Amino acid sequence: MSRVIVVGSGVAGLIAALEASRFHEVTVVTKAELAESNTAYAQGGIAAVVFPDDTVAEHVADTLAAGAGLGNAEAVEVLCSEAPARIRDLLDLGVRFDTDGESLARGLEAAHSHARVLHAGGDATGAEIERALVRAVRASATRVLEHTFLTDIVIDDDGRAAGVEVLLEDGIALTIEADAVVLASGGAGQLFRHTTNPAVTTGDGVAAAWRAGADLADLEFYQFHPTALAIGGSFLVSEAVRGEGAVLRNAGGERFMLDVHPAGELAPRDVVARGIAVEMAAQDGTPVLLDATGLGAEFLARRFPTIDAACRRAGFNWSRVPIPVTPAAHYWMGGVATDTRGRSTLPGLYAVGEVACTGAHGANRLASNSLLESIVFAHRAAQDLADGVPAEWEWRGERMRRSVAASRPERFAESATTVVDRARMQSLMWAAAGVHRSREGLENALRTLDGWRGSDSADPTRREREDANLLQLARILVASALEREESRGAHFRSDFPAPSDAFAVQLVHAREVTVPC
Repeated sequence: MSRVIVVGSGVAGLIAALEASRFHEVTVVTKAELAESNTAYAQGGIAAVVFPDDTVAEHVADTLAAGAGLGNAEAVEVLCSEAPARIRDLLDLGVRFDTDGESLARGLEAAHSHARVLHAGGDATGAEIERALVRAVRASATRVLEHTFLTDIVIDDDGRAAGVEVLLEDGIALTIEADAVVLASGGAGQLFRHTTNPAVTTGDGVAAAWRAGADLADLEFYQFHPTALAIGGSFLVSEAVRGEGAVLRNAGGERFMLDVHPAGELAPRDVVARGIAVEMAAQDGTPVLLDATGLGAEFLARRFPTIDAACRRAGFNWSRVPIPVTPAAHYWMGGVATDTRGRSTLPGLYAVGEVACTGAHGANRLASNSLLESIVFAHRAAQDLADGVPAEWEWRGERMRRSVAASRPERFAESATTVVDRARMQSLMWAAAGVHRSREGLENALRTLDGWRGSDSADPTRREREDANLLQLARILVASALEREESRGAHFRSDFPAPSDAFAVQLVHAREVTVPC
């Protein structure tokens, strides 16, 4: 029996822990409570082919189309073909998906050719999945360390991941040894001023993997959800609302998305987010309006109870008045580069969920594929560990790649003069690396980031450690966005507004320069 550490307690971490605990001694490390993660806030649902009028081939085609030419075909095939089995697993674990009579209910979301999105509690899908998985983990023999912060990954003399260094809730530093580490620590929405992510999403796992020597990929591709409620906290208004018929209007009450894309409000997320951003710029930055008044109060309260309650708390009766919305950072397609078994380039280190980059999302994630990716690849990583940690670490990441900015984030310690301020960094990243980007803005942002450093404290607080992680990732993200001189998927450059065949490849960051393969 091997010792396995799982870092993170969203759907990816909980699935990995449950599956791995069948074979091994498992410890889950999570920086907040076990149930606090991006999963708990996921509203729209989970995409899967479980209805007879749909096919895996069509789900694959939709996913690749949304990925704008960068989707890894092997990973996409795995994602879509294994989805039905993973949905059955969730049902067996007690997830209560919504039903329509005796069948599962389903919704349509942007860029899907079929209504295939399963949901629970109307718009509380993530919370329902998290509830069932937390209960299962609590009932298992898995050791759980809550309010425990990952500081670094331990590397042994053979260059393998051999455990983690953490800070316990009381501030005590602890090293936990293991035979394998599974990162499931989520994304880094706190890089940006506007985000739908909770406060815990500070990229700690991606930053720790980078310091440990794992390759990172696709960091320039951050998905901005088109519709967050334009109030403090950027509460997400699910794409499923538009799937049910809500439309976007400008300040003058005019519907504008049909002039942007034939699919209107159901165009791919990057298209809708940019369409909103352009409209907001034309009206002096004021939010656009999401008009769901045609759906009726009873339907909105039943289908979207969480959003309905949030709107009413904010003073909006959205069944009668359109609500103000703005794009917000939502999901990172980039992360720790992995193969389809969850293996990173660092022996002994797996990554699953948003912390990972399988390549399945390409340059733009298809709606409701994120929970699915977490479940499918967490299961595969655990299965890869079924017979023990592989002694020979074969990494099957045979994707086209270019190595970029290999040592750049390590060159600043001597010249940086100012301790980073998170709010300033978030505003900078939103302005320069948000929905619209340009060389001038990115270069200015990089110069500013170069002048910032982490805390000088010999014993930095958890917040200071988070800020240092965010700064490290901000530099790599901006360097990637500068390198990619084109517009593709979620990455839009006003100075290079079209896609380029020269960039039909992933940009991979390695601590040491690697050769293209």
